Parts: sequence; C-alpha cells; structure tokens
Amino acid sequence: MNKEKLMIIDGNSILNRAFYGLQGKQLLSTSDGLYTNAVYGFLNILHKYVEEEKPQYLCVAFDLKAPTFRHKEFEGYKANRKGMPPELAVQLPVIKEVLDAMNIKRLECEGYEADDIIGSVSLCAEKQGMDVIIITGDRDSLQLATETTRIKIPTTRGGKTETDEYDKNRVMEKYGVTPLEFIDVKGLMGDTSDNIPGVPGIGEKTAISLIKEFGSIENLYENLDKIDKKSVREKLAANREQAFLSKRLATIDRHMSELCSIEDLKRNDFNKEKLYELFKRLEFKSFIDKFGLDEVQSSAHSTLQTVKVECLESSEGLKKLKEDIASQGKFGFYCLIDKIDNFDNKLVGIGFSLGEKSGTYVNLNGCVDEDEFLKEFKDVFENGDIKKYGHDVKNFIVYLKNKGISLEGLAFDTMIGAYLINSTRATYTVSELAREYLGFEIKPIEELSGKGKNFVAFGDMQEDVISQAACDHACAVMGIARALDEKLKEYDQESLYYDIELPLIKVLASMEYWGFKVNVEELKKFSEELEGKIELLTREIYSIAGEEFNINSTKQLGTILFEKLQLPVIKKTKTGYSTDAEVLEELSDRHEIIRKILDYRQLVKLQSTYAEGLQHVINPRTGKIHSSFNQTVTATGRISSTEPNLQNIPIKLEMGRKIRKVFVPSSSEFMLLDADYSQIELRVLAHITNDQNMIAAFNNNEDIHTTTASQVFGVPMEEVTPLMRSRAKAVNFGIVYGIGDFSLAKDLGITRKEARRYIDSYLDKYPGVKQYMHDIVEFGKQNGYVATLFHRRRYLPELQSKNHNIRSFGERVAMNTPIQGSAADIIKIAMVKVYEELQKRNLRSRLILQVHDELIIEMHVDEKEEVTKLLKDSMENAVKLRVALNVDINSGNSWYDTK
Repeated sequence: MNKEKLMIIDGNSILNRAFYGLQGKQLLSTSDGLYTNAVYGFLNILHKYVEEEKPQYLCVAFDLKAPTFRHKEFEGYKANRKGMPPELAVQLPVIKEVLDAMNIKRLECEGYEADDIIGSVSLCAEKQGMDVIIITGDRDSLQLATETTRIKIPTTRGGKTETDEYDKNRVMEKYGVTPLEFIDVKGLMGDTSDNIPGVPGIGEKTAISLIKEFGSIENLYENLDKIDKKSVREKLAANREQAFLSKRLATIDRHMSELCSIEDLKRNDFNKEKLYELFKRLEFKSFIDKFGLDEVQSSAHSTLQTVKVECLESSEGLKKLKEDIASQGKFGFYCLIDKIDNFDNKLVGIGFSLGEKSGTYVNLNGCVDEDEFLKEFKDVFENGDIKKYGHDVKNFIVYLKNKGISLEGLAFDTMIGAYLINSTRATYTVSELAREYLGFEIKPIEELSGKGKNFVAFGDMQEDVISQAACDHACAVMGIARALDEKLKEYDQESLYYDIELPLIKVLASMEYWGFKVNVEELKKFSEELEGKIELLTREIYSIAGEEFNINSTKQLGTILFEKLQLPVIKKTKTGYSTDAEVLEELSDRHEIIRKILDYRQLVKLQSTYAEGLQHVINPRTGKIHSSFNQTVTATGRISSTEPNLQNIPIKLEMGRKIRKVFVPSSSEFMLLDADYSQIELRVLAHITNDQNMIAAFNNNEDIHTTTASQVFGVPMEEVTPLMRSRAKAVNFGIVYGIGDFSLAKDLGITRKEARRYIDSYLDKYPGVKQYMHDIVEFGKQNGYVATLFHRRRYLPELQSKNHNIRSFGERVAMNTPIQGSAADIIKIAMVKVYEELQKRNLRSRLILQVHDELIIEMHVDEKEEVTKLLKDSMENAVKLRVALNVDINSGNSWYDTK
C-alpha cells in the first residue's frame, strides 16, 4: 500500500530561483507594470512537482523579516546578504495571495527560518509514517534527507526546469558523508552565502575528508593530535569555538512541535473564483487554462453566455435584420471565417449585435446561401452612414473585396484599439478584452475551434455553439469599443487611432487583396543560379578543409574548425563547440574557410526561404503573393509582414538583392514605382531633439553622415574620408538605438576607448541629442512609458529595475521608441494619404507593399506623371517637421530595377 505524501516547498528559496531563472533580457510584467516573473516561475515549479508527486498534503514555508535565534547568537549571520531587489520584493505578497487562493497552507514563524519550519514539519510527518518531498533551492536542506525524505532542487533556465534529487543514499554517494554529517562539514568549511565563518583555510574537500574520518566536529576535536597535517591541525585548534558556533548556525532546528498538526496541511480544492480573479489581474492566461479555471464565472459579474441569440437559417429573416440595422444606424459584428489558403477564404457565419444583450446569427454553413446573403447585405456593408464595430476586421474586408464589395463606415476595430492602449501584449482576443474592460467572461472562439487567432475551422462544430459564440463576441465588441474609446481619450490617442490606425486597416486590406506578382520562371532561374553557387562554395570549403563533411552539422563543422584547423574556441554549448554566426564573425579574419562558410549559410537561407519558399506561397489563381500585413505585432508601431515576410528580403548580398528581380508588375499595362524616405529616423531625431546643428545640416541639404564625420573628427567636410563617413554613419544610426561603446567598437572593429571617444565627440557636437537622451529616460522613469510624436505609448517597467542589464535595455528602448515609433507613424500617415488620393481620383494604380520606410505602387503606365507626383507629395507632406522629409523615388519593370 502506498504511503501518504507530504510536499513542503521552501517559499523564499523557490521564489528566488524562479526570479533569477526567468529574468532574461526583459522582466515579465503585467500591462500596468507589476512584475510577475517570480510568481510565474514559482507556479510553474509548483505545478510540475505536484503533478509528478501527487502529494496528499502540501505546504509552503516562508522566512519572516524578524531576526532569528541565529542572528542573536552571531551578529554577522547573513550580514553579507544583499536586500531583496524591489522587482522581487513586490512579488512576495502576490505569491502569498495566490497560495491562499489555492488553499495551500503557508507556514511562517518569527525567530525561525523557513529551513527550521521545513525540518520540524518533515520530522513530524516521518514519525507519522509519511513520505516527505522537500522542494528547495538551498543545499542546507540536504541534512534532512532520510530513507523517506527526498530533497528536490530545481534549476530554472530559460523557462525550463531541471531537478537534482537527493535522498540519504544519494547524499552519501555524492559527498561521502551522511546527511547529518553534512552539518559538520558545513561547520568546518563555513558558508559564504549565509556568512557562516567555519574554520578559515578549511575548504569543502578537507572538511569532507575530516568528517569521513572522525564522524563529527566533537569527535574531531577530541582527536586533534591524530591529524597528521600540521597546518590543518593548527587552523582547527585556533578556531575551535568558531567551528562549534558554525555547526550550531548550520543545524536546522527540528523541534517546533507546534507545527505537528499535519492534518492542517491536507490539500483542498482551490478557491476558484478568487484564483481566477488573481490570474486575470496577473495576466496569467496559461495558468487559467492549466488549472482548469476557464469555466469560472465570477458571481459579482454578469456573463455574455446569457445573451439572447436569434439564428437566421433562411433568407426570410435577412430583410428584417436589415431593417433593424437601418433603424439603429450601427451594429457590432463578428465573422467566422474558414481559411482555405493564404488569400481565398469562406465565410461560415456572422454574428450581429444591435446592442450588448442580444445578437442575431446568420448561418452560412448550408442554411442561408452565401451569395444570397452578400447580395442582400451589399448595400448595408457599403453604406458609410451605418457605423460598423468589429474585431480584426481586415480579414473580412479582404473577403468582401474578393466578392466585389467594399466595407464602408468602419467605426471601430477593438483589436487595433486594444493594441494602442498596450502594444506589448501577446494577444488581443475578444474574450481577453471582455474580461479586462467589461468584467465578464465569454467562451474564447479560439478554444471552441482549437485553431489560431485569425482563422478558425468550424466545420465540425455544433451550430448552437457557433451561433452563441459569434453573438457573444459581436455583443462584447460593442461594449469593448465604448470602453476603449474612453481609454483613447484619456491617453490623448484619439487622432492616432481615428486618423491613422483605423483608416490604415483598409489600406492594408487593399495591399493584401492586390498582392505582388511573381515571375515564376525568373524565380526558378534564380533558384538554379543559387544551387550552382552553393555547389561551388561547397567544393571550395571541402578543398580548404581537406575532406568532405556536412557543413550544416554543428558537430562536424566544429570538429573541422576547432580540432583539425586548430582555430581558437570562442564559445561552447552543452553539446560541444558553438558555430553560430557570432562565433564565425569573430573568427572571420583567422582563416579563409570562415568567410566561405558565412557566404554558404546566407546562400542556403536564400535558397530555402526565398527561392524555394516563395514558390509555395504564390496563389495559383492570381499568380501573386498575398502577404498578410499586421498592425498589432510590433511594440514600436511598425507594420509587420507574414506568410511570407516581404519586409525581410535581404539586401546586403548581391544575390539577396537579385531576389527582387522576380517581383514584377501584374501586366504590361503597369510598372512599379518605389519611394523611400531618406534618413527619416535621423530627421525625426533632429525634430524631436531640436538640435540646431543637426537641423541646419538637413535644411542646408548637407550629407548628414559627412557633416557628422566633420564634426566628430574635427576636419573640414571636404577632407572627410570614406572611412570617416562610414564610422560617422554607424554613430548616427547607433545613437538612435541607444548604442554603447562596447557595441559600437564591435560593429566598427575598433577599441572601446576609441568608440567612447566617437560617441562623446558626437554628443558634444549635437548637444540637443545628448539632452534628449537624458530627458527621455527620466520621463520614462517618472511616467512608466515613453511616447511618439503622435502619442503612441510604450510602457517600460524595465527602467525601474535594479538589474543593470535590464535597466540598460529599458533605457535603450526609451531613447529609440519615440524615434522609430514616430517614423512608423509617419509612413502610416503617408500610406493613408496615398491610398485615399488614389481612390478619390479613381486611378488604376494601387499601393501594393510597404517595407519599413519604403512604399511601392503598381502604377498604370498612363498615370505615371500624376502618380509619381501624388506619391512624392503625399510622403513629403505627411507631417510638418522642423526639417524637410525627403523621398527618393524610382520606377522600373521589377522591384530590383526600382532600387
């Protein structure tokens, strides 16, 4: 018969492990800035071991701030410990609140440490015949290991938890002493982390050897004359009292009999409502799922599951719905779209809401005919006077455009609104926003379908489930829109939303609809050319190496580079030598094989990602690539591109640039027009910092990099060399990204001292930039965020961190966000202007691509002069800055030709 189990968790120790194990570059925090990484890591560890061990009894022991008996006996006990970082301290009461909601008993006692609580409770449990598992990050607890008590010590790195496990036999196997003798070992060697002095000069190896021989400190001192080594004998003799003191300090007190009510530690059901509310506040969606809390509905709030649903399964009800919509003048909607490919999709159904308490579902999955519905509702969708409220509406706009319908009167898209309020969230689902802004629950549509957030498969789902979910979401959208509109007003983001982001949805939908034509034959030729170059490089690499091997194998490449060719080892991983790009770049001047391997890797990536990859995403009906453009992915406000990412086509290698030759106009009636902002981020920097030297350089049409080189190196502009200009350019763009001397030195291949001199000289010559860099970081620290010229916010809890690396990251982001984010806003304003002007003039030319600071129009040849002027004017006059916005504009019969 299995014995009952008690699991005891060392609260402070595991919280520390979780905090430092999950730090990384950026601390996990909620949207309002509460740090949560330690709580998150603690719960992951807790869940892991509870699932593994399934204990019937469970408790967590915590230290208290009050001094313990050890502090009273030895004033220096733990005196060298640094205080808990504020980022961690703020999470201690949070984890206790979570444990209380989980009905997990917390044990803490003034005058004693968590170790003493753990030791006392574990002894009581052992006496009652129970198995005990102790979860701790502290090896002090190894003294508690017995035949029935196991110690588990987790190590958390990058979110993964590994475990060292000890029982009595494992302690003896590893250290050669029993768990109780381990106390004596520590008494001799001391413990720097707890400031236990031990015997100076006696290390772990000597201490273990002595206790193995004599069994205890007491016996050791009774037999000092038997120690052969004079120096050891003298050290022990001189520090007798300190050795006994150290043993007392290291000994866990197991005599707290008042903690022996083991029955109080029996596991109980969670307080689900309380735990759910906590996880909601902490934004722990994964734990809501993991702990089975997704069904919880707070009694204090209503739930949208009760909205009244009318299901239209025939055409008769469509006219009545139209009449109701016309009389209301507005409606909320939520579309259920089955994805067929990266361009064509099927509308399965659509939920309508005329308020927030009831909805109407149009069933297009075999009930109401899709064409009939679209014919009936075409005038509703195209009526700009009827306000529409939706979520992630771009996909529906593309769908309608494929059916010859234009969606007009879009009043609000809740996904875009939520993104503006907090651009660093991972997801923006209706169910999450309803919970956050309306305080009630709806069943997430993504969970019902089991698919991704944008497109879902509904074929196998029950119609009543689909209709309820669609109407729940449609109703929620109306309420969320109202709440978000209030937030946008509060944050002064109304213009950003209504003048830039909302109209941009139609622009991006149009770009997706039109797509970019690909010359398939040219793409195949490019692929063959790449294959030839890769084959040639492969033979050259084999020749230099003196043998054939798998160049793509890290292990085999490492053997060639570091064993056969004897190159210096830069970095090692758990599996052997590292051959990542950083290592190879560092070795690039050490051997001719390195540059060829780097070129080989770039060409292989070009082949797999573009030459072959693009062939799989060309729409067979249109012959075009219809990339998806995303508004809610980047924290800076930049648009991103996926399926495929057309913004990431390489330009450094000539073969990378040549991939642009395959992108062509859709017919001979069109050509491509490419416009690129000239140094927009530096112009924004000049405007924001109001640096007179930089403004003068731009307004005098000087080459900013030559001007900077002249300023930094103290030479006339006509004497600036290409190398000086190149280094000034690196500083110019580096400053925008908060570059430091280490990174600049690495980029330019110079010393840190020289890099520091460049940066200091730059900031002396551009004092406005220097002042801005200081002021924006201070603003971020005081307000918790920084903003663009158009009030786009980026929250930065990292600025309050005591950790230098995390704080430095926050400072770099604080400096860069207003610059990069404002540039992103400006290109969006230009896109809206260009699109609306093309539409207003009823031109056949269309905007088809945006890549960072570049716009591409598929221009009808008869409209060349008008559209060229339109594009240049729209971009250069998007906003008024202290310096002019300049645009480079070119045309051609392929993307490559325009560059």
